[in-house]
Formats: sequence, structure tokens, C-alpha cells
Amino acid sequence: MNDDIDRDLPMRVGDALRDAEETLAVAESCTGGLIGATITSIPGASDYFDAGLTTYAYDAKRRHLGVSREALDEHGAVSEPVALEMAQGVRDVTDVTWGISVTGVAGPTGGTEDDPVGTVYIGISYAGPWGTATTEATVSRYEFDGDRAAIRAKTVEQALEDLLSAVDRIH
Repeated sequence: MNDDIDRDLPMRVGDALRDAEETLAVAESCTGGLIGATITSIPGASDYFDAGLTTYAYDAKRRHLGVSREALDEHGAVSEPVALEMAQGVRDVTDVTWGISVTGVAGPTGGTEDDPVGTVYIGISYAGPWGTATTEATVSRYEFDGDRAAIRAKTVEQALEDLLSAVDRIH
């Protein structure tokens, strides 16, 4: 599966984080650890990669990331509020500069009218220096085509692209 992902992208992410002397952690649901595996496939990832948490179940999201029961009950795991709390949670519980979260419906079942198979929410959170009021978190919604493997691969690539864009924008 990882061989389908462009190696240039995780190298560019690593270079950007290393140059900025910043760190990253990921909270993954539908990708099941593929983002962390992609990042750590690059030699030297320990310079900037801290942790990857696969929080597939509701309770895992609550227990390890601090996602609220209210967000899960009201919106479901595949939602903007949950992706936002996941991104902020992984950033804060691991004490890193950047957090990525992904939650979605990789299929082939599980889709709804509002969130069909291929719907993915990607959260990016940044911990700015204390006192600068630059800390932020954003979520983007995507709909990817393909089978389960294709949706997961596209999600990994999009998450890394979103992170790289955010790092470039901040710096």
C-alpha cells in the first residue's frame, strides 16, 4: 500500500518540519496508521516525528485524544467537530508543534447520504509559541473515489499536502 504514495511528499514534509525545528504527531482513524508509516518510511523521521495514534473506536478517541462525548454523540466520528478535536488532542497530549487527524469512511460500506463512502475529514493543528496567539486548527472535508485502498492512499497524500501547505503558510 505505501508503495502507491509519492515518496517526495513525505520528504518535503520532513524537510519543512526539520528546517522549522518543529514536531509532528498524527491521530488516525480510517487510515489505520498509514500516515505514520509513510512519514517514518523516510530516514531521519525521528528528527520531527513524535507519535502516531490509531484511534479507530469512539472510546479510543475519547480516552487518548480527549475528544468529547458530545462531539461524538451529536456529530458522529466522521465529522468536522471530531476531526478538529482529534487534531487538537493529538497535538496537545503529545506536546508537539503540529497535529494531523483523519477520520472518514473508507468503505466499501458505512457511508450515508450526508457522508458517502470516500468522505474524509482532515484536521491540521498548530501550537504557536506561548503568548503569540498564533495557535490554530482547521478541518477540510474531501470526497475521494476508488476502493478502500485507494481512498486510504489518497487520504494519506492529502493529509501530508494539507500539512505542508500549513507549515509553508505559517513560515
